[in-house]
Amino acid sequence: MIAKPRPVAPSPLLLAFGGFCALAAAMGIGRFALTPVLPFMSEAIPLSASQAGLIASANYLGYLVGALAVMAVSKDRIGTGFLLSLAGSAGTSALMAVDGGLVWLALVRFLGGIASAGVLVFCSTLVLDRLAAAGRGELAQFFFSGVGIGIALSAATVGWLAHQGAGWQGLWAACGLVSAVLCVGAALFVVARAPRVAATPATSTAPARARISPALVRLAIAYALFGIGYVVTATFLTSILRQSETLAPFEAPAWAAVGLAAAGSVWVWGRVSAWLGGAWAFSLACLAEAIGVAASVTFSGLAGMALAAVLLGGTFMGITSLGLIEGRRLAGGDPRKVMALMTACFGTGQMVGPTLAGLIADATGSFYWPSMAAASLLVLAALMVGPLSGPRPARAQAK
Repeated sequence: MIAKPRPVAPSPLLLAFGGFCALAAAMGIGRFALTPVLPFMSEAIPLSASQAGLIASANYLGYLVGALAVMAVSKDRIGTGFLLSLAGSAGTSALMAVDGGLVWLALVRFLGGIASAGVLVFCSTLVLDRLAAAGRGELAQFFFSGVGIGIALSAATVGWLAHQGAGWQGLWAACGLVSAVLCVGAALFVVARAPRVAATPATSTAPARARISPALVRLAIAYALFGIGYVVTATFLTSILRQSETLAPFEAPAWAAVGLAAAGSVWVWGRVSAWLGGAWAFSLACLAEAIGVAASVTFSGLAGMALAAVLLGGTFMGITSLGLIEGRRLAGGDPRKVMALMTACFGTGQMVGPTLAGLIADATGSFYWPSMAAASLLVLAALMVGPLSGPRPARAQAK
């Protein structure tokens, strides 16, 4: 009797590469490609700053809804949910090429936000647990770098095609195509060859309840302030550049710099956290990002814009991960409830940020005051979290 061949699990490196592709598609492109395309949309449709902010906020509302909804998905449906989320992310990126008016664009971005949240949560579950089981946890840094590389890839795609004369609809269609290619790689290496895992019997022991302490409440509020603080520049950086004749040609390179800086930022801030402690690392990253956000509107030269791009890209993913880690440390108990609380706070902040910034920009004629307000909120977030740190971790003794 000939035995059926058993499914071959991908190597840890291929598994991490599949996750890398998924995050590049759903986060780097699906979530953040609006930024490099937005100036072209604003001029051609046209869109006011408040309308552009509304479209961006719709995506972040979708992300918030999706992130909270997928936490209820059972383990045996994670693979299916991941594939559906991949398809939704690539599909909504392509559908942005359809000029159906403001409501249509906001609806598509809302659905894209749900899809990007699904990819992030499902893919993290599928990839990180299996990397840890294989003893290759260090590949998680490569996995998370997909977000930054996806941002850089969207910048390169938009910049090159815009130079060839493509309009905003062609730019979105190209982003959708690139996303679809990446999603195929993600499906092949993350799901298609995944081994079947036997269901584990349910245990009668419920996880300990999370402690909602004053320290956790302050951290959650700071996390919401970070959501507002980073998203203003993350949404409107290229629009700010478009307002300057000397800096407008550098829209794509600046956004690519954000992505490249983001690619290694989780590793960097992980090392800083090991040295200073997670809360102080969170505060330091918020202060660095505040400098970058302020630099985007206070320096008119190329050096100032480069500083803004590098500090934004080099901090926002690190702060995101540090906030979640600190939340779990402060709360203990069931990590899902802490994740839901932190995600709700962060999601609310990044949802209201673009709309408020757009309204203020329309009223004042520039993004100066929205950006300075965002920088101030980041400073406030830093001041709220630093004192929460426990004892500084002992540094490894030199051998």
